[in-house]
Amino acid sequence: MNRSAFSRNGKSGLCSKAARRAKRAGALACAALVLAASGAALARPDDKPTPSGLPVPRWVSLKFGEVNARSGPGDDHRLVWVYRARNLPVQVIAETREWRKICDPEGGTAWVHRRVTSGERTALRLDRRELPLRAAPKADAKVRARLAGMGVAALDKCERGWCRLSAAKVKGWAPEGELWGTAEKAQCR
Repeated sequence: MNRSAFSRNGKSGLCSKAARRAKRAGALACAALVLAASGAALARPDDKPTPSGLPVPRWVSLKFGEVNARSGPGDDHRLVWVYRARNLPVQVIAETREWRKICDPEGGTAWVHRRVTSGERTALRLDRRELPLRAAPKADAKVRARLAGMGVAALDKCERGWCRLSAAKVKGWAPEGELWGTAEKAQCR
């Protein structure tokens, strides 16, 4: 994947791997320092219960067309980028009472306030090519519609390697492996 359907700070495309690693290292060091100083604890997939009472990791979507992403859990942390993609599926990989550490489709991690996320599930087509949405969860089923490359659709459910999506009042099935926002395991650390 060379470019992204969403943008950070108004710029489309992927950050370089080296830049992402440097951002992550800085964000993790900053978050660890603040959390150690404040005595706050992060919820990890193996910790129970989480501050929200919901499992981690879990999928959510961004509620707004502009969402600030920070290096740590708080408004006093450095702004690392701005997501400009309403309904973008992201995975919560850690949380505090008010903040969620999310993983995005490019593998970036950042902290967002809980109020900017929605429990409504969505899925993203990472490929630039259209994805046929089929009438049934079978490769030879009739094509009902097509999801645009880099498009987002509501995710109804996944079963046996297929996911039912809905967009613009049309429902259809797509192979789970063609979508971001469906995997059960953590996508970032």
